[in-house]
Amino acid sequence: MKVNNKHIIRKRRLISPLTIRILAVNLFALVFLGGGVLYVDQVQKTLIESRIEELVKDANIMAGALGESATGGPESTELLIEPAENILTRLVSVTNVRTRFFGVNRELQIDSRDLDINQVVVENTMPRKLGIEDFWEIINREVGQLLDIIQKRDALEEYREVEDEKADHYPEVIEALAGEESSMIRRLNGERDVITVAVPVQRFRRVLGALMLSADTGEIYNAVQEVRLTIIQFFCASLLITLLVSLFLAKTIVRPVLRLARSADQISLGRKSDIPDLSSRNDEIGDLSRSLKDMTEILARQIDAVASFAADVAHELKNPLTSMRSAIETMEYAKTEEDQKKLRTIIGEDVKRLDRLISDISDVSRLDAEMSNAKLAQVNLNALLETLVDIYLTTQQDVLPEIHLDIKKRRFKDKDGKPAPYLVRGLEGQLGQVVRNLLDNAISFSKKHGNIWIKLSRKNNMVEITVEDEGVGIPPTKLESIFDRFYSERPKGEAFGKHSGLGLNICKQVVEAHGGSIYAENRYDKEKNIIGARFVVLLPLSDD
Repeated sequence: MKVNNKHIIRKRRLISPLTIRILAVNLFALVFLGGGVLYVDQVQKTLIESRIEELVKDANIMAGALGESATGGPESTELLIEPAENILTRLVSVTNVRTRFFGVNRELQIDSRDLDINQVVVENTMPRKLGIEDFWEIINREVGQLLDIIQKRDALEEYREVEDEKADHYPEVIEALAGEESSMIRRLNGERDVITVAVPVQRFRRVLGALMLSADTGEIYNAVQEVRLTIIQFFCASLLITLLVSLFLAKTIVRPVLRLARSADQISLGRKSDIPDLSSRNDEIGDLSRSLKDMTEILARQIDAVASFAADVAHELKNPLTSMRSAIETMEYAKTEEDQKKLRTIIGEDVKRLDRLISDISDVSRLDAEMSNAKLAQVNLNALLETLVDIYLTTQQDVLPEIHLDIKKRRFKDKDGKPAPYLVRGLEGQLGQVVRNLLDNAISFSKKHGNIWIKLSRKNNMVEITVEDEGVGIPPTKLESIFDRFYSERPKGEAFGKHSGLGLNICKQVVEAHGGSIYAENRYDKEKNIIGARFVVLLPLSDD
């Protein structure tokens, strides 16, 4: 048979698709962890909004204190600078927030940066930290820039301070002078922003000026960066572990599967190859290895059996064909009618023998297919044996020995209160053929007035069928050989070729396919003389 190598030989891949799937499944969970970085940026926006609310509250408290305590009286239209500076000095020392006051003339009148206060103030420029950044800081910065690109960070106005600041430089101060609270966020540098809030300073609803508080987002940014760095570190560690675990799984799953597949391919190509023995693995790969190994061994035995069967068939068919050819060649030299009649008789017997061989060989060939394709069902052995014995007694009563059927009653009762029958799960036709073959074998070894016993009973959890006769028995050395194909141990005086030697072999195949066993033994009298043969069939009960 020609094998299409193109469909059997598998191309070697640089990366196994199964490995890619394992990596994809394991990395899928990390996507949610990576999404935590985006969530941190959302938290940053929330923190900034909270910071704006805090600054507005602080600005209103300061503005209220200035409006109540730093004026000349109820009718005053201007804020007294010296008392206002004293009040702001105390309040700013607590809040540590740069504070500026603009008068109604829009001039900058007070700047906490110029006061004698130990505070952190916003400078014009934020100098970069000197020194070499470590690996994680570089990663964190690069990731932050990448996230800014992905999230499209808001385009903010750049924060600048000028000499002789006026309210006109800050739109939020103009709104505060108009009596409205206002806030703005400006870009300080690539990492930090400046938050400014402005509120009106009022005295009996009269605007005396505007108070502006400004604070950078450095603390918020640093806190967010620390959380982001922690997530990145955890993500990298998880990624490394995931890759190692995935590669380990690929090594323990993909490679053994490939080895098994390539070994199976070599066997399919007809090359000698052994399935790798991975049975020591206590997992599904080990189960697959054992199954493939068992399947290969079974297939090898079946192939050997087919080859052996073909050789045996050829040998058995050759004998009658050789005999026929010799008879036909001799026919030309036969001079008398009697000699020609003998030769014709030989040819006729050989034809019958060929027909018998071909029929039995056909039965054997169909046996495996019928056993594998047919649907098993409950078989009532009581009814099967009773029917077969009745058929034999009805059709061949004049030439048969005495057949005795003995069915031992069971203790179990059926729904009608009668002893339950012996039930097995199998094919009724095949099991009937087993009994017929054993019965035919016993009849061929028995005399006309002899006896044959068929017994049905239970033995442990098995059904036992025995067929006994009063023939010459079986040579003790041939008790197992009689089940071989084409083996024939016939009684003296029987014509050669009357039996094909396949009957008992068919019985063995059928019984073993039903999960049972069959064996032969001799019957002995008290003096240890052989008085017949006994064949025993054991089949598993199916009703327990």
